[in-house]
Amino acid sequence: LKVGDKITTDHIMPAGSLLKYRSNVPEYAKYVFNCFNEEGQPSFADRALATKARGKGGVIVAGDSYGQGSSREHAALCPMYLGVRAVIAKAIERIHQANLVNFAICPLTFANPADYDRILAGDELLIENTAAAIASAEQVTVKNVTQGFDFVCHVRLAPRQRKVLAAGGLLSYTRKNA
Repeated sequence: LKVGDKITTDHIMPAGSLLKYRSNVPEYAKYVFNCFNEEGQPSFADRALATKARGKGGVIVAGDSYGQGSSREHAALCPMYLGVRAVIAKAIERIHQANLVNFAICPLTFANPADYDRILAGDELLIENTAAAIASAEQVTVKNVTQGFDFVCHVRLAPRQRKVLAAGGLLSYTRKNA
């Protein structure tokens, strides 16, 4: 999925009457990015689950200020359930970035923000050597397989965040270090 600037946690995970599903992650995840779904087209959740079923991880490409607003954990938990493995954005809000890490979604930022414009919704993106990048790298190269070009992203993580991501999220990290 490719989204624009100022995507709030409400865009990602709507609240209101849907909050009744928050303890049922498979049901609540059906509404991730509901505001971008188009009538007669598969929903974001359907596309993400199909990608996951093929053994691939999903990627969200975003503009500036991704994840602004409330610190709703479900805005990271439900995408994780759907198989989202990375967010690549011009900028990711601090609290949402922490939630992404806690749910094993790798937050990356464009080294050159103009690369955002080169990516189209549905492009296949390949991030190789993610374990090494998570462990210590400051940058990672992402390949746009569909269009045949590479671009660089920053890996801006604190040492503990790197350990949490490498462990597969905060729950796994805590279990391993208990």
